[in-house]
Amino acid sequence: MKTSRRRVRGPLLAVLLTLGLSLSATPASAFPGSPGPATPDIVDSTEHGGRTVALTFDDGPNPEDTPELLDVLRRHRVRAVFCLQGDQVQRHPGIARRIAREGHTLCNHSMYHGDMGDWSEEEIRADLLETDAAIREAVPFARIPYFRAPYGSWGRSPGVAADLGMQPLGWSLAVEDWVPPGTDELVRRVEEGVGPGAVVLLHDGGGDRSQTVEAVARVVPELRSAGWRFTLPARRG
Repeated sequence: MKTSRRRVRGPLLAVLLTLGLSLSATPASAFPGSPGPATPDIVDSTEHGGRTVALTFDDGPNPEDTPELLDVLRRHRVRAVFCLQGDQVQRHPGIARRIAREGHTLCNHSMYHGDMGDWSEEEIRADLLETDAAIREAVPFARIPYFRAPYGSWGRSPGVAADLGMQPLGWSLAVEDWVPPGTDELVRRVEEGVGPGAVVLLHDGGGDRSQTVEAVARVVPELRSAGWRFTLPARRG
């Protein structure tokens, strides 16, 4: 997990803030992928609970591991949420397009993975708008129904994200794959930690995520055989 705190400054900040003011006057339901008004409540479960689980992946796209992860998910017919980092989308737009093309849900995960805990609403809005623009440059008219704060450091971001039509997306199970503990350990953490309606935090970017890919390839069929169904997080808090 990176610790960059780069912020938008100067003329670009002014432009984004102007755009943000016009967007904030638009009903949240007018945004692509937002059938109703988003709320500031942080979602950390699936819609219906029970033996359902949602897989979410942060910090990508990553050319070393994301394509292989996509292969695994396609093979097992699982749809997931990819929390995309804006600068990574700019570096690897083709992978972002593949994520969307294969039916996965997109999530705004900030532009540079900065800690927003003490940012002003204006700074957060500028960053989220810049990230949305980067995603939609790669994937025109992309639906971006969720926002996830880097490090889970939410600060004022839930309200800003909701104003922009994005539901804040948390998690109920973090397996800490950002410090690779070995594939067997990741599998154990998921299988022992998963509960009804779990939203699982994993990573496809930010470092070597080959262990995560291998763990997902094992966990998905094992959970399915145990009666679990893969779905998406709730759309509203």
